[in-house]
Amino acid sequence: MKHLKKLPALFAAFTAVLVSLALIAGCATGAKPVAREAGKAYELLILHTNDHHGAVLPNNGRGGLAERAAFVKQARAENPNVLLIDAGDINTGPALSNMFYAEPDFLSYNLIGYDVGTFGNHEFDKNFDTLKTQLAEAEFPLISSNIKTADGKYLGAGQYLVKDYPGFRVGLLALTTLRTLVIASPDKSLTFINEIDAAKAAVDVLRNKEKADIIIAITHIGDVKEGDDHVISPELAAAVPGIDIIVDGHSHSFFEAPKKAGNTWIVSANEWGKYVGEGKLTVVDGKLAGFDWKPVEINTAEVKTFAPDAEITALLAPYIAKAEASLKEVVGEAAEEFVFGNRLTRYQETAIGNLITDANVWYFKNVFNQDIDFAFHNGGNIRANLPKGKLTQEQILTVLPFENYLFIVSLKGSDVLELFKFIGTLPQGNGGFPQFSREVRYTIDKTSGGGVVKDLTIGGVPVDPNKTYRFCTNDYLLGGGDGYTVLTKSENPFNTSLLLSYVVVEYIRSQGGVITPATDGRLTVIGGVTP
Repeated sequence: MKHLKKLPALFAAFTAVLVSLALIAGCATGAKPVAREAGKAYELLILHTNDHHGAVLPNNGRGGLAERAAFVKQARAENPNVLLIDAGDINTGPALSNMFYAEPDFLSYNLIGYDVGTFGNHEFDKNFDTLKTQLAEAEFPLISSNIKTADGKYLGAGQYLVKDYPGFRVGLLALTTLRTLVIASPDKSLTFINEIDAAKAAVDVLRNKEKADIIIAITHIGDVKEGDDHVISPELAAAVPGIDIIVDGHSHSFFEAPKKAGNTWIVSANEWGKYVGEGKLTVVDGKLAGFDWKPVEINTAEVKTFAPDAEITALLAPYIAKAEASLKEVVGEAAEEFVFGNRLTRYQETAIGNLITDANVWYFKNVFNQDIDFAFHNGGNIRANLPKGKLTQEQILTVLPFENYLFIVSLKGSDVLELFKFIGTLPQGNGGFPQFSREVRYTIDKTSGGGVVKDLTIGGVPVDPNKTYRFCTNDYLLGGGDGYTVLTKSENPFNTSLLLSYVVVEYIRSQGGVITPATDGRLTVIGGVTP
């Protein structure tokens, strides 16, 4: 759908000019320091978000762009100097954002008045033209210090941004994790520079050329190690002197208080707009003399501190109306009913379970270029049948009503064997009883009571205890839900930030017509029961 922009064209153009002038002025400051009074304390309020992931509307009463806007307006009314930052991954989440390629998100960010942002790995989920469109929509600069385009320029608005405030100058650099090359599909014309090398280069320019007093690194690199070559924010702080504050994203971490690595403060604001980080800087004689930070929760299910902002609500209204209409949209057709029966997904292999798990493997292999061995979900996550005939978005959401986000993780073969040992003990009828993708074949023998898994193969071969397996499942199970504590041993996590229902819809659409229910013997239960 083409643009539903609500801002008057003149206002949008005027704002774009102001942004351009601010960038030009900021990047041309040269060596002239900012004037200040010796010994006087100056203040700046930093507000920041990260890993928004299309969370346009509140989730279980938490977050929401209109509610976030109300908080930001309040903060600006109470503080003369405010810097609003986003640390990446605006894209990829609920359908309301996905179906419009995050247009309502970027336009809302414009109205909220973001000062600067950077690129998360999910900004590269779609093709480069989509990202270029989003850059054109954004009336705030998205900067990058470690991604270059084919012409040798830095992606977006440049390598850094400089902003002057009474008594001090702030220099901002921005980094995107090189994990993006593995977990997303950036355009081949883009060059990614090592995070530490890029940060050192940007700090040098900001300190020595631009005479920045305070340096803030906006990073989408995270603080949870995903692999040996993954540079995380504490490592960046240790390797690059001269960064005062790192505003981080990617790991979706919740911070109760700022962390410190050397002389660098590190902060992050969880995910999905549930929190906005709020940090008050005190600067004396061009040095950071104080940093008072806290996470501000944007409402809860019980307490609505921030009422929706009217401007954002009006902007979002046509998108919401279009999305609601899309629930009736036909996404495919079932040749026959995908039977659910009396909660059969908790007892045996089912065609509907096969559809859902096979959809996961197809999507992440073909769309995200992930090399995964299998996918599985708890049968209790599946709540209804798919009838014969035309299938709508609404029907898919009836089958998969929970907001389960998909992760891709690694598990040692010895732990995979432990996983299946646990599965064998699950009573039929238990919500944790699993549904697996076609790569997995096994038998559960319940003839002696309890249950024992036999004849287990993945990809046609027995499980190798010394091999590492990569698979997809949902956030609930990864947290140990339904007794799957073995999954807490998983490593190298990739939060796809996609809902299970969304991936299934995309798979059905990809089939180009009719889907047919089928089972193939991937699970055999001996001595079991049926409901």
